[in-house]
Amino acid sequence: MKARHLPSTTTLQCFEAAARHLSFTRAADELSITQSAISKQVAQLEDYLQHKLFRRLRRTLVLTPEGSLYLTEVRKILAHLEMSANAIMTYSGHGEVLNVTTLPTFGTRWLAQYLPTFFTAHPGITLHLTERVETFDLENDGIDVAIFHGHGSWPNLECHKLFDEEVVAVGAPGYLARRRLTSPDDLADCRLLHLSTRPDAWHRWFAGQGTSTDKSYHGIRFETFQTLIATVIAGGGLALIPRFMILNELEQGALVPAWPAVLGSPNAYYLVYPEHLGELAKVRHFVNHLLEAAADSELQA
Repeated sequence: MKARHLPSTTTLQCFEAAARHLSFTRAADELSITQSAISKQVAQLEDYLQHKLFRRLRRTLVLTPEGSLYLTEVRKILAHLEMSANAIMTYSGHGEVLNVTTLPTFGTRWLAQYLPTFFTAHPGITLHLTERVETFDLENDGIDVAIFHGHGSWPNLECHKLFDEEVVAVGAPGYLARRRLTSPDDLADCRLLHLSTRPDAWHRWFAGQGTSTDKSYHGIRFETFQTLIATVIAGGGLALIPRFMILNELEQGALVPAWPAVLGSPNAYYLVYPEHLGELAKVRHFVNHLLEAAADSELQA
């Protein structure tokens, strides 16, 4: 394999520090090297990239557009290197690391309550848990197990269904007390809140009640259910939320159904992992633990 002459970590650190401080002198002080060493590293980096990264504006150092773009990438690289180093330094040698990614609100509203028993049952497995909303590639991102919401069929992934969901239209008691809702059509006159990844939810809800409205796609959008739920509790409007996420709020009366109809979903929650990881004990233990937890929670529902 042909050797690749890439910028060294030291060079990247010098550039990042200089870009953060917009000063070679302060960057040198931080890294405990000379100002000329910083200048030399940056010059070598500019020669390698064939682009100027800094320019002088009067007596001030500023980033060029190319420098700003490169800084974003360099920070990602350094952060990843630091995370990898920390993982090795904290590795005890007596267990394994399991990288798990979950949907944010699913993690706080369902998954978290079943993690302590997993920790107790499998003390040799160290869990690294992250949250994501956007789609991602498990293999390229080094994820062992993920929780997806969808149709249950993804290429090169083993999929295990956790459970379906029932979606209910809810609002805060005070918000609903100010409105007279005698039919599904009346909900269209309320402020409808949406989850950005489910833009057609209200449209499907109204269609399920045999009605339609040109307002079903209108309203404020949220990236996560967590913020959406908090906004509804504060009286911000009505939202369609999976029942399992708000069991406590419904029981305590912080949220109440705006209409009794329940919206079924063609999608469900799944545990997924790359097919070739299925034989790893750490993956099997985690998957079996959550499948049992899901079965128990379904029985209690």
